[in-house]
Amino acid sequence: MVENRGGAGGNIAAKYVAGVAPDGYTLLVTTSALAVNESLYKDPGYQAPRDFSPIALVAWSPNILVAPASEPANNLQEFIRNSKGKRVSYATAGFGTTPDLTGDQLLRVLAGLDAVDVPYQGAAPAIAAVMGGHVTLGSVALPPALADIKAGKLKALAVTTLERVDILPNLPTVAESGFPGFESYIWVGLLGPANLAPAIVSKVNAAVNDALRSRKLRDDLVAMGFEPKPGTPAQFDTYLRQEVTKWGKIVRDTGIAPQ
Repeated sequence: MVENRGGAGGNIAAKYVAGVAPDGYTLLVTTSALAVNESLYKDPGYQAPRDFSPIALVAWSPNILVAPASEPANNLQEFIRNSKGKRVSYATAGFGTTPDLTGDQLLRVLAGLDAVDVPYQGAAPAIAAVMGGHVTLGSVALPPALADIKAGKLKALAVTTLERVDILPNLPTVAESGFPGFESYIWVGLLGPANLAPAIVSKVNAAVNDALRSRKLRDDLVAMGFEPKPGTPAQFDTYLRQEVTKWGKIVRDTGIAPQ
């Protein structure tokens, strides 16, 4: 049974699962917001990964910089060069999301542009604002933008993977665009409450990995712009700790005040 507990950037659901009995019957499906919120909120109601048992990193997808189809620049380098000395605005799917922090870090901190963050309530209105020319560009996750990119309604400027993505092979990466080593993802992971029995963690991890090896599920995820990431609980635990550290630094670098 799926129970949606939305709100507070995912904190409501995470706090709930952090407090349930570790019997394996209540698990948390969450995103990279879990790592971001450690620094973004003064008291998110939990501490990751201390209050959770990481089970599986399911899939990840890059963020992407998009502009209206009429944008004269053909890539991020051209856009930055043309935008020096001008004020630009960028739409995001909401304050404190990984696309939002990606835009802040890349455009304001690293590129030094006079850039204004315009957070929307979700990716769909952010993308609509870009297509309508209400903002200069958007910093969004790849999956919700992919169809409009392929339809020519959005111009993709750069993707935040270290290597180009197969689904958009001609699109340069941010790292190729003058920012070596830059990468950011939105990921989906599965966790349980702390102290979940190792046997339960292993059993659920094996089931997730079996599902990710299914050709249909893999094809469906790739078509949406996600990359399946089968792996061990220990690998996910290490990755989660790295993400908490990385996004904490970005929150500090961008000067965003904790909520």
